[in-house]
Amino acid sequence: ERRERERKLSKEMAEKASRELEKMQLQEKAKVKYKEWLKKKRAEESEKKKKEKEKEKEREAELQEKKERSEKIFKEWLHNARNKARPILNGYGYPDGNSTGLYSY
Repeated sequence: ERRERERKLSKEMAEKASRELEKMQLQEKAKVKYKEWLKKKRAEESEKKKKEKEKEKEREAELQEKKERSEKIFKEWLHNARNKARPILNGYGYPDGNSTGLYSY
């Protein structure tokens, strides 16, 4: 009876030890998978930040180009506006702002 008990006890201890070993192995696998996941996530995040920076640079370049184009067009307009013929001020009976006498009140 005592041997039987000892055998059961040793059997239970062996099972317990094997369960503990399995548990430790599962924890190690989980740690490895977590590290791999974390590494992948960080790589994705850095790639995302890199793409965002590239988009921001493109946006800034487009804005700069648009600004330069606008300034060029404005300068051309300003140059052309100086050289354009001026409209006659106070025309239709009011040369130089004085009435010609046609419509005096």
